[in-house]
Amino acid sequence: MKRRYLADEAQARFADARFAAVRRVAALAEEQGCAFAIVCGDVFESNQVDRRTLARALDALAAFRVPVFLLPGNHDPLDGGSIYRQAAFRAHAPKLVHVLEDTLPVPAAPGVEVVGAPWHSKRPRGDLVAAACAELAPRPGVTRVCVAHGAVDALSPDRDDPARIGLAAAEAALAEGRIHYLALGDRHSRTEVGSSGRIYYAGTPEPTDFDEVLPGEALVVGLDAAGIEVTPYPVGTWRFLRRRDLRLDGAADLDALEAWLLALPAKERTALRLECAGTLDLRVAARLDALLERARDLFAGLELWNPDLAVLPADADFEDLALAGFAERALATLRAQARAGGAGAASARDALALLVRLAGEASPA
Repeated sequence: MKRRYLADEAQARFADARFAAVRRVAALAEEQGCAFAIVCGDVFESNQVDRRTLARALDALAAFRVPVFLLPGNHDPLDGGSIYRQAAFRAHAPKLVHVLEDTLPVPAAPGVEVVGAPWHSKRPRGDLVAAACAELAPRPGVTRVCVAHGAVDALSPDRDDPARIGLAAAEAALAEGRIHYLALGDRHSRTEVGSSGRIYYAGTPEPTDFDEVLPGEALVVGLDAAGIEVTPYPVGTWRFLRRRDLRLDGAADLDALEAWLLALPAKERTALRLECAGTLDLRVAARLDALLERARDLFAGLELWNPDLAVLPADADFEDLALAGFAERALATLRAQARAGGAGAASARDALALLVRLAGEASPA
């Protein structure tokens, strides 16, 4: 998975963390005594991942000591070009890795069956969960886990999507004992769906974006005759932090921002999105530029999101600059353009801020 706001070296670390997360889930499964593991679609970003990515993914999956069931999703559907049909996958997939290619119940543990609802194209024409459950009948003494991918109608605003998963039909299948748990993928945030306590999106094992809620987890599900217990465990190491309504109106606000940035741990695994507004003079604006430049060297990613910052030159900004010659004439010209307003005023203020910053850096300590 690529993220445009990550630098190249951070992108490489982001990719490495995703392979490491697979191994952490394998360790969690062993620690908790799980009978098997399931991945509910989008194991791969697409069916066209490079050979090295596939090799590393299969090597990470080899860490599991219990069966692992992989479901093709919308990013990696089981179509003619599916990665799961490629010779390299079939030749090197660990023996405990199984792809859910159809809806036939698959024995996963004594008295337990897994029922898949795989995607065979990027645009299914119907509710795959309803189709998978339609031919199932309750079997005394058998517990079934349905593994699916996609949007539940109760959460999706796209009412024209024929592939939406019908919540009412899924809860009916649970109530009738045709299935006993519905594990869902597609949504990157851990989400309980409906009122049965038996339908969950686990989210992603590593966070992927700023809008996710409770990402970076794996769910350990306990099912028996007495009921169900779903317990989230953190497995992710990255963070995508959004700072909303950040007000910057002077040096004190910048001091607070700098202290907050410096206090954040694991900067190399943290991406930031700052939404800021305010009014700054040129000296403070220049200091903000320098602060953000240093932060970009420390953090995995940093972007200003729709900033609403006004930079207004003040006479004090130009005191003690000790400029002469061309630099002094450029300063006078830019100040005049900034005061005049119009199309070039913003560029003039930016240039003034850069001039103030460079002159300040060149001044003796």
